[in-house]
Amino acid sequence: MYSLKLKSSFPDSKEQYPDFPFKNGGMSDAIELKQPVGAHCHRTKALVYEESPEKLLAKKKLYIASAVCLVFMIGEVIGGYLAHSLAIMTDAAHLLTDFGSMMVSLFSLWISSRPPTKTMNFGWHRSEILGAFISVISIWIVTGALVYLAIERIVRNDYEIDGHVMLVTSGCAVIVNIIMAYILHHSTTFHAHGSGYHQIDEDGQSPITHGHAHTVLSGHDNTSVRAAFIHVLGDLLQSVGVMVAATIIFFRPEYKVADPICTFLFSIFVLCTTITILRDVFRILMEGSPKGIEFNSVKEVLLSVKAVKSIHSLHLWALTLGQALVSVHLAIEEGADPQSVLQEATDLLHSKFGFHSITIQVELYCEDMSHCSRCQDPSD
Repeated sequence: MYSLKLKSSFPDSKEQYPDFPFKNGGMSDAIELKQPVGAHCHRTKALVYEESPEKLLAKKKLYIASAVCLVFMIGEVIGGYLAHSLAIMTDAAHLLTDFGSMMVSLFSLWISSRPPTKTMNFGWHRSEILGAFISVISIWIVTGALVYLAIERIVRNDYEIDGHVMLVTSGCAVIVNIIMAYILHHSTTFHAHGSGYHQIDEDGQSPITHGHAHTVLSGHDNTSVRAAFIHVLGDLLQSVGVMVAATIIFFRPEYKVADPICTFLFSIFVLCTTITILRDVFRILMEGSPKGIEFNSVKEVLLSVKAVKSIHSLHLWALTLGQALVSVHLAIEEGADPQSVLQEATDLLHSKFGFHSITIQVELYCEDMSHCSRCQDPSD
């Protein structure tokens, strides 16, 4: 029989309340709880569904930036219509990508706070990826329509552009994008270092870490804000280009062809931007390895654990860009302590890669594993 002996966080509480039954029974043996309940295997993930101050700050910044973006996107559509400028319409389409990405980020921040169910046992995080996919497809449709209109303008050459309205609208676009960039940058620390883990030294330590841990994938909230900030920087560049075209047309109206040319250039820019997003979406939906985490690097770290002779069935995938998962079988020497190996391997994967979820199966090593086709690494 064992009893539980709880360590009180209040000093001298036993002396102040001598009659309080601190022990459950009078047995001489007792088990001391030296770690808080809930931290037995979840590390800092125990409170993953609670609203952290960082997540609330990210939401606030994204709400403000998305409101500014929506208001001026409507203003640009009106200004582009009045000026008969497709270039401004294209810039408004890029603002739509910014607004869509911020809405996806806000939605993912909200949906990630919902606990998993027995049906959706990974939670609702993957909805962020589906939202990003829908956003990209809608942007391609809008951009395709603008490119068609630009081609039609060049062929027919029967359009007039109000250079004054175009110049004012594009100038306002530059100012608004600077404001949005300031709002988002003000809330982002950009403290992450390096592009990923590559190798370890002879002591099993990462040369990337220096004094405190930097995980490959930062927190979800900062990731969302950073992605929106990058989108806004791209739109700022496009707005400057549209303003240059507007300046040319304002002073030299005969060069009005600069408007459809600008539409072509920045339509390509928008498509290139969204292709990178689409590539990440397909990588996650196809259960590819997380971006920034290499298969061989994870294997090398696990093989550095004492008593581990080989590993197999290593699987890396991601729920979202900010939540990587891993499962693996560790084959250990006979006589090794499986719990110690499990603890050390889990700690290494948490500290060096920041995995959201880790599943490890520990088993005894046998020679057949080196010849088993199902225990070999996948092809490059």
